[in-house]
Amino acid sequence: MHALLVEDDDRMAQALGTALAQRGHTVRRVGRALDALRFVREAEFVLLDLGLPDLDGLELLRRLRTVCDAPLIVVTARCEERDIVQGLRAGADDYVVKPFRMAELMARIDTVRRRTGASSGRVQTRTAGSAAPGVRPVRSGDVEVDLAGRTVTVAGAEVRLTRREFDVLAFLAARPDEVHSREEILDRIWGDAFLAASRSLDVHVAGIRAKTGRSGLVRTVRGFGYQLGCPTGRDGEGGSAR
Repeated sequence: MHALLVEDDDRMAQALGTALAQRGHTVRRVGRALDALRFVREAEFVLLDLGLPDLDGLELLRRLRTVCDAPLIVVTARCEERDIVQGLRAGADDYVVKPFRMAELMARIDTVRRRTGASSGRVQTRTAGSAAPGVRPVRSGDVEVDLAGRTVTVAGAEVRLTRREFDVLAFLAARPDEVHSREEILDRIWGDAFLAASRSLDVHVAGIRAKTGRSGLVRTVRGFGYQLGCPTGRDGEGGSAR
């Protein structure tokens, strides 16, 4: 796998590059946002530091996501909840705070690759939230979720969700009559039922509600998990919305 390492600290970049190379990956290291944008299209995986000299890392993340859908992990010293939430909302697949254990980071890389379908240097189109061609779209009120085409429309207008937001919504839509526990969703979509940053699920649910403008589309079952809801229904039915 070819990784793009966006890190301006030479010692950290050397350590990460060595660890990736020992696992058989090729690495291009850059220390500036402009170079990251230049080379990202060739990347099959991205490790992104947020503290860059020429552009804020979160802004770079947003720009990268407009041109690249490769798996991406933020690796940064920023540890405030606000930063983590913003990173996940901007499209990061995982968020790792420095200092970290190298073995844990490598395990997270492997997990992200598995759950996004990235293997043998090629990103596949089907993920945990996708369906085989021919599966009929799921409707809930005026929202239609096309599981095969990976699109969402609200009142006939397409809504752009991030890959992970769609995965969560598609998973709920595939079995709309069932309530799914947080652990089940985290295991299926993130590949880790005990994900350290389990706040990620709540962030993505909030993103689905905000972008569709239908707060009742994902129904919260307090203390347990989530279920596909009725967009025109009340958030509080069966549990308050997060």
